[in-house]
Amino acid sequence: MVLFERTLVKQLKSRLREKRRFIQIVVGPRQTGKTTAVTQALRSLKIPWHFVSADDPALASREWLSNAWAQARLLQRQRQAAILVVDEIQKIPQWSSVVKQCWDEDTRQNIPLKVVLTGSSSLLIQKGLSESLLGRFEVLYCPHWNLTECRKAFGYTLPDFLFFGGYPGAAALKSNEERWARYIGASIVEPTISQDILLMEEVRKPALLRSLFKLGACYSAQELSYTKILGQLQDAGNTVTLAHYLELLEKANILCGLPKFSLNKIKVRQSSPRFMVFDTALLTYADGVSRRRFLENPEARGRLIESAAGAYLLARGREEDFQVFWWRERNNEVDFVLQQGAKITALEIKSGRVKKSGGSLEFQKKYPQALSLIIGSVNFSLEDFLSGKIQLFKAP
Repeated sequence: MVLFERTLVKQLKSRLREKRRFIQIVVGPRQTGKTTAVTQALRSLKIPWHFVSADDPALASREWLSNAWAQARLLQRQRQAAILVVDEIQKIPQWSSVVKQCWDEDTRQNIPLKVVLTGSSSLLIQKGLSESLLGRFEVLYCPHWNLTECRKAFGYTLPDFLFFGGYPGAAALKSNEERWARYIGASIVEPTISQDILLMEEVRKPALLRSLFKLGACYSAQELSYTKILGQLQDAGNTVTLAHYLELLEKANILCGLPKFSLNKIKVRQSSPRFMVFDTALLTYADGVSRRRFLENPEARGRLIESAAGAYLLARGREEDFQVFWWRERNNEVDFVLQQGAKITALEIKSGRVKKSGGSLEFQKKYPQALSLIIGSVNFSLEDFLSGKIQLFKAP
């Protein structure tokens, strides 16, 4: 069977064919195919490679990483060229200092060993990169699978994609919703919280963090002030704790709070969050309602469509370097506002959910330079939008 190749594979192959210049860092959510993409790229290149995984915490250590690097250097001397791949690098204590030392030694000694590192925890990856490796790396982001990829690889329809989301490992289970939900919980949600957050960060109230994820996922595409969140959760602590936990969930690629758009950055920081999952599977898993009931209920389907749009924008924003907000002023509201430098775009999502209209017109009065798009209209269909066929900003 020929495996589906994502754009990431082509990007990685292109960079590995170049002269040794930067460490390639492949990051992204759990179970989105980072290791598969790296393996596909390696197998298509005529360059020998040494692949090791730090997935076993009992084995992973600074010494283990140094030994793996030494083995890759030996392979390079024997074959004139080589690639070292370390999977789940964030599980190695103080990994960045070892990588910096070995990489700089190779640079001084003109050893042309190329290096690829992968990691599912943005928390520790970002910390390590900022501490030790500035100027030595490039990042390739591996997002959740989009509608086009799921359609080509798994034969998804739009309703399939809305409910089951973009986790490739779960696609084979879509005919059994209970089994699919167990997979999402056991293979994605729980490992993300317990391994990518709780093992990497000091969290004094793990139960609160788990409750915040479930509440936020169920309320995806809806605004909820921190005061209201406190009222929904038991043992909720204070708003500072909740804001910190929401930040951790965002860095772990499962849930974020979209800030309200304003050119005044202080107002942005003070705004109530609009919850947004990074993939709709997290919403439908947390909600626990069957596909049929979810898709037939206009309100629930509307939240699902808006969450799919938000997740798509979050993924694309990371790749194209733009920020995602929402906007409301009195009774006027815009679902999403995108900002890329001086460029601004307002997006309304026609989802079937009952909402007040006219927000885009009021937004454009205040920000006349903004592009306005209505997704789900005759000109801009939801499928075209989720397939990446709609330009998000005005042409320069």
